[in-house]
Amino acid sequence: MHNIFIIYTGGTIGMVQDSETGTFIPFDFELIEKNLPDLSRLNYKLTVHSFDPIIDSSNMRPSIWLEMAKIIRDNYELYDGFVILHGSDTMAFSASMLSFLLEGLQKPIIFSGSQLPIGEIRTDARENLMTALEIASAKRDGISIIQEVCILFDNKLFRGNRSFKYNSDKFEAFRSPNFPVLAEAGIHIRYNDEVLVNNAGQEFICHYHIDNRVGVLKLFPGISKDTIEAVLNSNVRSIVMETFGSGNTMTDSWFLDLLEKAIKSGKNILDISQCKVGSVELGRYETSQGLKSIGVLNGYDMTFETAVTKLMYLQGELENQEDVAHWVQQSLRGELTKND
Repeated sequence: MHNIFIIYTGGTIGMVQDSETGTFIPFDFELIEKNLPDLSRLNYKLTVHSFDPIIDSSNMRPSIWLEMAKIIRDNYELYDGFVILHGSDTMAFSASMLSFLLEGLQKPIIFSGSQLPIGEIRTDARENLMTALEIASAKRDGISIIQEVCILFDNKLFRGNRSFKYNSDKFEAFRSPNFPVLAEAGIHIRYNDEVLVNNAGQEFICHYHIDNRVGVLKLFPGISKDTIEAVLNSNVRSIVMETFGSGNTMTDSWFLDLLEKAIKSGKNILDISQCKVGSVELGRYETSQGLKSIGVLNGYDMTFETAVTKLMYLQGELENQEDVAHWVQQSLRGELTKND
């Protein structure tokens, strides 16, 4: 019998419709069990930890990430795998953060949820949950096939820190264009063995510190100097700068001077692309050569969700800004691919 630990945070999967307002509101895990009687027929011993109160994922915050990480740490040796039921809106942020907080995993952490509540006739909740449970328990020769934090949605298993929610209207809510899917469920679950993590021999370490002093500067044609200054002068340690194409920006001297001033003051500026596919290549074009020369950091093909949470994690672990700058440009949990 497989021992699976379910962390129920909330989300659409366990919502019910309020008869007076017509809005969906969170409900407890009993609703899920009631609408999925097949759970009792599986060869699983399920232990459920429900958050109290249940959380809408739009209210996700660092303290909840730390709570989830500590729950997994406290139960790590007792279970074969973990399934986290979570709202889809911020699922990619949570999966990315837990991938950094939980180092050396040799067991699966599977985030899942649904686009429709489990009580709806056409819901995707049942299949998502059942497949997540199967993957969380899957082993070969007594060793977990999946040894990292993932997202399972619409029969596809994604690396958590490579994923983002791209669609709020389809069951196919998530994509991972810069990294292959880890598994795909049809009649059988087919694992992409070439890209699976093997953490054999590593020590499992749970990290406990997050520093959320991270800002975001999203560029657009015509952005004002005042707007840029407001972000660069804010009380943050690092700034994620979303640029054009392969990491390009305008080349106005006033703009580069503002960036350089912020960097010299001790802030890290991380360049990621607004494009969902592809990678930052600092120096490839003239429009990014100036960024490289003043010390802007290369975010390569990291998602926005990963860039933000990785900086929060590194800032929590490291006091020295140069150390943060170094490690944010390295692959820690398979979250980026270097192109230089």
